Order: sequence, then structure tokens, then C-alpha cells
Amino acid sequence: MLIPSIQKTLSELSDLLSQLSKDDYTCPCFGLSNATIGEHTRHIIEMFQCLENQYEGGIVNYDDRKRDYQIQTDTDFAKQTIVAIINQLDRPNKSLKLQQIVDGEELLIDTNYNRELLYNLEHCIHHQALIKVAVLQNDSITIDANFGVARSTIEYRKQCAQ
Repeated sequence: MLIPSIQKTLSELSDLLSQLSKDDYTCPCFGLSNATIGEHTRHIIEMFQCLENQYEGGIVNYDDRKRDYQIQTDTDFAKQTIVAIINQLDRPNKSLKLQQIVDGEELLIDTNYNRELLYNLEHCIHHQALIKVAVLQNDSITIDANFGVARSTIEYRKQCAQ
């Protein structure tokens, strides 16, 4: 259930990128503290890349991102990268350590692959909500009402509608 949800969420992002011009993708948005849709997309992608690239070593550090400028400026490259991520998601669950440096001190926290996939899904949805703020300013772009909305909120709304 988790991997199909991630695939769906990332596919929704890729579908949105297909509608954006280079200017839409790279133009700073006042409502996003002058960040761009591309920068938020890059952040989403690189969180998944960190998990995938660091899986074998067993220690995941999300601060150790490449910050690839091409992802945030080229929608075609971003979409290709999303496809690559989707194709690599189905890995066995295993124990991992989450590494974080806080005030110069290294923290290592026990976690696992599925837990980190779930974290990345929720983080992705959060950034999609931010992207939606920028997209809603453009009348020529169509976006699903549930884009950037947590799955639990969608389910809650369905229950309220009944």
C-alpha cells in the first residue's frame, strides 16, 4: 500500500511538471518566500534519492543532498529523475540508522526503510502543498483538488461527505 501511494504522489507531481513552462518552474514566488517550484521539486526528489543512494550503507543523512541545479531548472530532467525513483522504490524493508548533526553532535537514530519511505511521502505531500500555492496563481494550469493534501485528510473529507 505504501509504495503505490508514493508512486501516485510522485506521478501527480510529474503530471504537473508537464504543464509548466520553464518560467513557471523557475520563477521565484512571493508566496513561497521567493523559492521556485523547481526548488521545491528538487527538494522532494533529493530526499528520495538520499534514501535510495544510502540504503546499502545503512546510514541515511538527508542533509547529504546533492542539490542538483538541473533538477530545479529542467522539468524534463526532473520528470526523468522521478521515474527513476519510482522504479527503485520496491526494496526489502531493513533496519537503518538516521544520521543528523545537531549543534556539532552526531545523532544516530534507529529507523527502517519503510519508515523512511513513509517520512518521504509525507514530506513530499508537504512540499506539494507549497507548490500548489504557486500553481494556483496561474489560471492556465489545472491541478487536482487533492494535490498536496495528506492522505489522512482526504479520507477524513470522504467520511464527512457521507
